[in-house]
Amino acid sequence: MPTIPIPANERDRIEALRDLAILDTPPEPGFDDIAELAAHVCGAPIAFVGFIDETRDWLKASCGLPPGMNEVPRELSVCSVTLCAADLVHIPDIEQEPRYEGFFGVKNGPNIRLYCGMPLITSRGHALGTLCIVDFVPRSLQPEQLESVRRLARQLVSRIELRRKVSDLGDALTQLDRERTRTRSLLLNILPKPVAEELDRDGQVQPRFFPSATVLFTDFKDFTTLVERTEPATLVGLLDQYFSAFDEIIAAHRMERLKTIGDAYMAVAGVPEENRTHAIDACLAALKLKAYLTRTKAQRERVRLPFLEARIGIHTGSVIAGVVGKQKFAYDIWGDSVNVAARTEAAGESMRVNISESTAERVASLFVLEPRGSIDIKGKGPLKMCFLDRLRPEFSADPDGTVPNEAFRAEIQRLSPAHGPVT
Repeated sequence: MPTIPIPANERDRIEALRDLAILDTPPEPGFDDIAELAAHVCGAPIAFVGFIDETRDWLKASCGLPPGMNEVPRELSVCSVTLCAADLVHIPDIEQEPRYEGFFGVKNGPNIRLYCGMPLITSRGHALGTLCIVDFVPRSLQPEQLESVRRLARQLVSRIELRRKVSDLGDALTQLDRERTRTRSLLLNILPKPVAEELDRDGQVQPRFFPSATVLFTDFKDFTTLVERTEPATLVGLLDQYFSAFDEIIAAHRMERLKTIGDAYMAVAGVPEENRTHAIDACLAALKLKAYLTRTKAQRERVRLPFLEARIGIHTGSVIAGVVGKQKFAYDIWGDSVNVAARTEAAGESMRVNISESTAERVASLFVLEPRGSIDIKGKGPLKMCFLDRLRPEFSADPDGTVPNEAFRAEIQRLSPAHGPVT
């Protein structure tokens, strides 16, 4: 078996070949065309483009070889010698060259005579493979033919490097797409979907005025006392449990959770997408929040764990909504209605839902309300309020009046045909 030379930069060469990801890839017309053109220019029956790794000379393209013949062991390939050359190797009669005796096709097999090979050397000096032309009769190629082989080899190298650049570009675009998807996902975690889409599309969000929306606040009873006697991890875990449950209820009723401030929780209905049922949605969500608080209190009391009770307040009115911040985005609402909603919550009672007159006027036909008369509100004076007790019996599917029935759903569909499923 002949001894083959090994390039001085073999390790780097192999790494460069691997990075190209060209080995064992399907045929490509550009490579096939160059192999056919090389055979035609040299008037030879066979030409091929091969890439040489640690163990083999793998043929990416060929002209004149039988189907299925796509690799030769490296130690038997004449091209393994050409790989170490700095320029074209032209051998008119390879049988007359003793150092090639024992290579595949020389004095065995097809008995090649003319051999012409040009190493494919990248701009970084890595010889990846060869462009080879062979014939079964001894003869010399003309100088212009040899120069054409060199030019075709340079085209191959350019194609190889372009192929890598295209691949890198594709990888970069894929990564960019992943990052864009991740950014969109993060935006959707902190902003309502329509707002996130506007920010992603336009790079900014235009403030909007909403003539009618419903704002909901909750605040936990005696939370300051609980903070003083509870270790931080337990306290944060408790808040996370409650607020996570609140988030699910709010989302299920077409509302947007805006923020938490300490133990206070704020959400809005009818923003950022206007609808005709925002007051009803908020009241139904409030009853579900109250039911969750009641149920969780009973469960935690049984095993002597701390629990939370809350006041819930709701007010309906106009708001302005928009996004603030550059590094950290926050979607928020402003206006007198926000202040009134906060005061309505503060004027309520623990484990009850306190609603303003403007909200009551919009939901009285569907819910049982307990009038409270006028209550003095800081900065506003006396405001009429009601306690929201439950759904009216004719609209309730459960004894507690928190689960709507088909009659309720029919009324919602009448008011807002585009309304989604009511839970």
